[in-house]
Amino acid sequence: MIVRHPWWGTIGLPIWSWLYIRAPDVLKLPKRYRWTFQTKLQQAADLVLLGVETLQHAGKEVWAVADGAYAKRAFVRPVMALGVTLVGRLRKDSALRDLPPREKTKRRGRKRKYGKNRISLVKRAAHRQGWQEVTCTIYGIEVVKQAKTFLATHATFGGVIRVVIVKEPSGPQFFYCTDPAASVREIIETFADRAAIEQVFHDVKEVWGSGQQQVRNLWANIGVWHLNLWMHTLVELWAWRRKEKQLVHRDDSPWDRCARRPSHADRRKALQAACLAEEFSRRARHAMLPRKFRTLLKRLLRLAV
Repeated sequence: MIVRHPWWGTIGLPIWSWLYIRAPDVLKLPKRYRWTFQTKLQQAADLVLLGVETLQHAGKEVWAVADGAYAKRAFVRPVMALGVTLVGRLRKDSALRDLPPREKTKRRGRKRKYGKNRISLVKRAAHRQGWQEVTCTIYGIEVVKQAKTFLATHATFGGVIRVVIVKEPSGPQFFYCTDPAASVREIIETFADRAAIEQVFHDVKEVWGSGQQQVRNLWANIGVWHLNLWMHTLVELWAWRRKEKQLVHRDDSPWDRCARRPSHADRRKALQAACLAEEFSRRARHAMLPRKFRTLLKRLLRLAV
């Protein structure tokens, strides 16, 4: 789940995960596990369903952001059926069509869902007209992007989507949104927030050591993995209202840039130090320690974490 912190920008909170096992490897598992094979697209749709059940019950509007590999019917259709707005990347050779023509006279049969003419994203990006400047916040920095947008139809999404083309130094980038009324800024910022998910992957593996657990049972592996996910989320919730001075000490690294937000490793170390300080303060509650000893204790706690 992606949240936006008032001070530190976009933060990812890992809550739930499915274990993907390839179809040939499922046959090698003992029958007592009763494991049923699912593709990554099916697993992703199930995870979105779990989140939607909770968020919609709380009255929240749910948006889901995914990479271009998930712009397929097995994932898109179940997610859209839940009332979720989907944002993602489009392939430059996507089979887009224009809007269906307005029918002046009634005819028998169903109305057209797709237009007759194909749309080439490459040609639209190469055209000089239609570009507009859009001010948006990406990675915590306000920038101005050159973009153009239009409505199109696509068979994968079963109807009308909004397409956004963004001009980048490396070449044009193509995005879609299943809500035709969404603004260009909302679509660009939402897809940029996907970087928080990539950061979570790094922190869970590098900071918490997920994937290095020494357990043999399948369900034990899944349990340890989720324990790391939940600890990651709990640390972020603990540090949510704490200021930068409470989470990181720049004195230990004077070469560091002070404008950098505290990393997840910084937040975890701050929680470890707070736990150790609480433990020592309870033991020293009956006898007040001298100031020099308290200063030395703080330095030792910082070294310990």
